[in-house]
Amino acid sequence: MKATLSEGRGQVRESINLVVRYLKQETLTPLKSILKYVGFGLAGATLVGVGSVLLLLGILRLLQTETGSSFTGDLSWLPYLITLVVGGVIVVVSLILGRKRKTSKL
Repeated sequence: MKATLSEGRGQVRESINLVVRYLKQETLTPLKSILKYVGFGLAGATLVGVGSVLLLLGILRLLQTETGSSFTGDLSWLPYLITLVVGGVIVVVSLILGRKRKTSKL
């Protein structure tokens, strides 16, 4: 009787271990791979954002220093407007491309 009782307990432990391994395999492994892609996406978005800010800052600096006396006096605000328009164009193009990619995958 003791042999069958210990065999039964062993089978229960084995079943529990099997279920735990199965759950880890079917939930944790895919979750880890998804989190890896999300991390790469966040890193890429951060780098694109920083790059865009630096690009706009460079455009502003270029317009302020390399245009001579074109944007002086009453027109000193014009480089800021041009930079704002370029930034707006970048945002609009990014949104359009993002929406095209989402609809093409469906």
